[in-house]
Amino acid sequence: MPLAFLTADRDLDDQAVEAAPLPHTGPDRWRRPYRPGPGRVGTAAVFLLLASFVLLSAVIIAAAGALPAAGICVAVAAVVIALSTRFLRVGVWVSAHGLRQVELLRTTTLPWNEVAAVRTVQRPVRWLGLPRTVQGQALIVDRKRGGSLRTLVTDRNGDFLARPEAFERAADVLEAWAAEHHR
Repeated sequence: MPLAFLTADRDLDDQAVEAAPLPHTGPDRWRRPYRPGPGRVGTAAVFLLLASFVLLSAVIIAAAGALPAAGICVAVAAVVIALSTRFLRVGVWVSAHGLRQVELLRTTTLPWNEVAAVRTVQRPVRWLGLPRTVQGQALIVDRKRGGSLRTLVTDRNGDFLARPEAFERAADVLEAWAAEHHR
């Protein structure tokens, strides 16, 4: 039985196919140079599960005839879905245009010509974003016109907790992007 949906219509051994860039790999597209950590993905999944229960309760409430209450449930579920998808996007994104730091409620974009240096420093960092600090590594972006951007990435945040080699790779990739696009 052929499984056509698992095969491509082209020859995979062809050299041209392997050399062709993927549509999402262009230098002008924003991309995260590392994968989100399991804690971040798990937390977002739990919130999406909560949103599904709230939507189910909205259907039950609407069937009972209380439409304003069902509307409130749908609105709450929409907010939870929006926040959980935004939580998945939190992190550092790079492109040929610059460096973008996405946080839960705000985004900061810094063009490469305003970046003085991207470096890793040893210092006290916040553990999982909580007020408690521990000794760790942090990736810092220094601006040409004073000050530095908020700490980009630490080895104790949700993406790199208990994954030090992933933090090292991400820091190296971000420093390489800065060195390549520094003008």
